[in-house]
Amino acid sequence: MRKKRAISRLTVPDPKYGDVLVSEFINNIMKQGKKHRARRILYDSFSLIEERTKQSGLDVFKKAVSNTRPVLEVKARRVGGATYQVPTEVRGERSVALAIRWLISYANDRKDKSMSQKLAAEFIAAASGEGNAIKKKEDTHRMAEANKAFAHFKW
Repeated sequence: MRKKRAISRLTVPDPKYGDVLVSEFINNIMKQGKKHRARRILYDSFSLIEERTKQSGLDVFKKAVSNTRPVLEVKARRVGGATYQVPTEVRGERSVALAIRWLISYANDRKDKSMSQKLAAEFIAAASGEGNAIKKKEDTHRMAEANKAFAHFKW
């Protein structure tokens, strides 16, 4: 082992919902330290979700994140001059981080007017098992499944 492990910092729960996951999502949306703007975007998307689906925005958000979390991914391993895509299981923290990252990036690619509308649309799609973030998860799983033959290179 070359370096010591990074110490994972505790994320302070969100003030409105008292939820750590919401707080992590806000931190990922945030640009240039503008946390208040990031909070406003997420809270607005929750209210839009409640208008459209008649369900709690927080529940739809949590369902979207849990549906988007990957279980397997591939990692490149060099063995004897050849590079193999080795399927590995994803740790809990990393799977949540990947899900959050995918939801934000695919929400950004949508054609709605504001970021809160884009996020709301992506959350609703992901909660119902469709949308680009879910497609990304399925592609990741498909890659891992296709390279199952190289699983013995995992060490």
